Amino acid sequence: MSFIEFKDVKKIYKMGEVEISALDGVNFEIEKGEFVIIAGASGAGKSTILNLLGGMDTATSGTIKVDGELVSEMDKRQLTDYRRYDIGFVFQFYNLVQNLTAKENVELATQLSKNPLDIDETIAAVGLAERKNNFPAQMSGGEQQRVAIARALAKNPKLLLCDEPTGALDYVTGKAILKLLQDTCRKTGMTVVVITHNLALCPMGDKVFHVKSGKVVSTEINENPTPVENIEW
Repeated sequence: MSFIEFKDVKKIYKMGEVEISALDGVNFEIEKGEFVIIAGASGAGKSTILNLLGGMDTATSGTIKVDGELVSEMDKRQLTDYRRYDIGFVFQFYNLVQNLTAKENVELATQLSKNPLDIDETIAAVGLAERKNNFPAQMSGGEQQRVAIARALAKNPKLLLCDEPTGALDYVTGKAILKLLQDTCRKTGMTVVVITHNLALCPMGDKVFHVKSGKVVSTEINENPTPVENIEW
């Protein structure tokens, strides 16, 4: 059994009388410790997949399994616990608490976790040991995104979900963030899923799912994923 399984997952949103099909029978499997890219244009269904995987939304039909648990059958309380203990989120915009320092932002997340990592070590691992007492307003975009990643990692989640994590960053900083995510996956064995519209990133994934019109239209397996530093876009 795979670590993550999506089986015939559909998601329909109702807007008054109108039904909008965001996902139309999505199937895929992800193994533990894989670095996965979900790629597609805006509106293809990538974010919907991420929201269902992270327990932020529920499927209309189909089954979603993560680490043997049926996420698609969970009630609201179970989904809250699932998001709290099992999932780390990194978004395009950093969503940091502005009146807390970098360290305090990370500390906040560890209070939600049963088995958190050491805060100072996690901050050092993302290259911010010297900046941990700074507030977000005193940091660059790339540094703020590193804090957001440290915050997600410090929870020690089973699964790290990243929604366009370099979307608000310049090219060089974006590359550094992707390298951090790829290295984290390799060193810790954490399962990492990154959604992006940038097809140039596909070679860095162990597995790539191409999404179009609410379906996974193709899957790539990269036996030897390309290190981020060798990718140009």
